[in-house]
Amino acid sequence: MTITQQNGEHDGAIEKPRSVEPLRLQGFLDGYKSFNVTPVIGTEFPDANVAEWMKDANSDQILRDLAVTSRHALQSCLTDVTDELQKELALRLGRLTGKPESSTLHVHPLTNFNPERDPHLNIITTDQATNPAEDLWKNRPADIRNSWHTDAGYEPIPPDYSILKLIKLPETGGDTMWASSCEIYDKISPAYRRFLEGLTADFSQSRLPSVAAAKGFELYSKPRGSPSNIGDSLRAVHPVVRTNPVTGWKSLFAVGNHVERIKDVTSVESQRLLDWFLQMIVEEHDCQLRHRWENPYDIAIWDNRSVYHTAIFDYAGLGARTGHRAVGIGERPYLDLDSKTRREALADQLK
Repeated sequence: MTITQQNGEHDGAIEKPRSVEPLRLQGFLDGYKSFNVTPVIGTEFPDANVAEWMKDANSDQILRDLAVTSRHALQSCLTDVTDELQKELALRLGRLTGKPESSTLHVHPLTNFNPERDPHLNIITTDQATNPAEDLWKNRPADIRNSWHTDAGYEPIPPDYSILKLIKLPETGGDTMWASSCEIYDKISPAYRRFLEGLTADFSQSRLPSVAAAKGFELYSKPRGSPSNIGDSLRAVHPVVRTNPVTGWKSLFAVGNHVERIKDVTSVESQRLLDWFLQMIVEEHDCQLRHRWENPYDIAIWDNRSVYHTAIFDYAGLGARTGHRAVGIGERPYLDLDSKTRREALADQLK
């Protein structure tokens, strides 16, 4: 049985969730040096050149395995990925794993502030000399725990893969952390999971409209990577628990600073649930991965359907941090009640 949710203010037909079996690795990455950063999340390819992978005769198969990996967050060094290749990679990872044809690359809602820039490449920077739309230092959460999120969860059709390339690093600090939403979900008791699987949540983004209003420009309201991602409300309704169609695994999705409230429970109950979800991310260290950016132009790739992430704002006075991010749009979030958790699926593979 599959549960899907109509979102936001858009009245278009609900897209049918993928009716395919979870994808399996084909071994095209086996010949490249790599190591698992933690037992649960993260693989690093220290000698890999992703630009060469994209031109390889087996490029589609290599990139498909990159997208299918159950590690969900990957780092690659020694890369030569231009902005154009970065955008191509974000798009191909989703298309090689079956995302809707209508899903392309996300356009950030603040794009209109710098209309001369590439709308499909989001510049994330603390360098005020580059005239960014948002002052990240000023607008960072007062409680840094609240910076955990998935990218653009406020969109009716949110992202699948994000690719971040840092081109300017501070002297030290500015690391990125990820946490496995699949492993977090596995830590919840089966009885409580059944309760959560019947819930949906309001997602919203109120900070960006305030930024645009303060600087006197309008949010980008044309399609932001999907015909469903339009308008300036930046609101959606998604299941609290979703299924990643690539792995077939369930994960706890309604987490982070894009989640406004859990529906169909009281406001007190909603806040307690959201606080508990965040507490698990912060305290369950075995679900986390912390990545130290060693060299400019290294890249990180992650699947927003299975991980949360946050930057660490610990580098005041140590130099600017600038990254280029390309984000692919995926499918409308859904929950397949017959799908498995991460631990269940891995246990089945050992039988």
